[in-house]
Amino acid sequence: MGYFKMNPDENGNFGEYGGSFIPPQLQTEMDKITDAYFSISKSHDFITELRSIRKHFQGRPTPVYYAKTLSEKYGGRIYLKREDLNHTGAHKLNHCMGEALLAKYLGKKKLIAETGAGQHGVALATAAAYFGLECEIHMGEVDIAKEHPNVVRMEILGAKVVPVTFGLKTLKEAVDSAFGAYLEDPVNSIYCIGSVVGPHPFPMMVRDFQMVVGVEAKEQYFHMTGEHPDNVVACVGGGSNAMGIFSAFIEDNEVDIYGVEPGGRSLNLGDHAATMTLGKPGMIHGFKCYNLQDEKGEPAPVYSIASGLDYPGVGPEHSMLKDLGRVNYVTADDRETLDSFFELSRLEGIIPALESAHAVAYACKLAQEKPRQSILVNLSGRGDKDIDFVVENFGKDYGIG
Repeated sequence: MGYFKMNPDENGNFGEYGGSFIPPQLQTEMDKITDAYFSISKSHDFITELRSIRKHFQGRPTPVYYAKTLSEKYGGRIYLKREDLNHTGAHKLNHCMGEALLAKYLGKKKLIAETGAGQHGVALATAAAYFGLECEIHMGEVDIAKEHPNVVRMEILGAKVVPVTFGLKTLKEAVDSAFGAYLEDPVNSIYCIGSVVGPHPFPMMVRDFQMVVGVEAKEQYFHMTGEHPDNVVACVGGGSNAMGIFSAFIEDNEVDIYGVEPGGRSLNLGDHAATMTLGKPGMIHGFKCYNLQDEKGEPAPVYSIASGLDYPGVGPEHSMLKDLGRVNYVTADDRETLDSFFELSRLEGIIPALESAHAVAYACKLAQEKPRQSILVNLSGRGDKDIDFVVENFGKDYGIG
């Protein structure tokens, strides 16, 4: 029996992780979404419409690009899967169009979601505009300040942006707030989770919609080189872009896979979001996964220079893959990330999202360790959203201002 037939099981478990631990009222709605997903999303009409959207609206397939100058500097052969060229500038639209299409088939009127870096919010606002649905995005005040260009984009697209003012005012609190809003009217609205996290069926559903990244990349890389890459690298916050590209290579044991977490300012609690590296199994937001916990066992405060990675939990499938030893979970700190942000910009003419720059940073390190091997990086998003924040806070370090 194949990996994807077995994972998750019928209860949404990836090994000992995942599941659904939510109030009965919400579970009833989740069961409806699960049933709809298994019936509607496998239908010819749904698949045909989604494929048409991906080709004619999103601009898929996105290319795989050989980063020649970066490779010459660090050794190895570094290739980039250019999800920054997907419409709206990141991988997020892959699952947002799928979730919104499912919502349309279910007769929902409103899409609700959280966002950290704003890419999921922009993608969902885009999907809502495309399908003529209302959209409400919950975003922490800290992230609203850091990611102002994306806030403006969401509002231009017609979404209502709800500032979250409690706790650390970042991604975890945005999830809490969005869940609360969804509970107020689960019949007419649908919560479109922004990663491979949350209660079943979302970790499975978001992964399945993101698998297009891996399917394309594997075929494109083989067409370019006649073989599989030796290594596949992606950043991991919740883990949707990573599961998207990892999915194509999980069963290819000769391919080494790396998930890069934010090492932040230091590896002291509160200074990073390295969930897999320093966390332990526990519950968060209605599912079981590795998470960072304080001394009371509650989700710990987290930090990342990249707003899309500062989440104290991680996808349950990632948690299982860590325990199985199939994926190597590693870190890149803020300085390494910033160096790669500017280096990719200046050597290749590609400004990456700070999230994606974590993956690039580790790939450069890996290229030095394995100079004869190939490395396929999922460049999950573009850096337009980050340039004001980066230049204002770090520009002088890199000769700007």
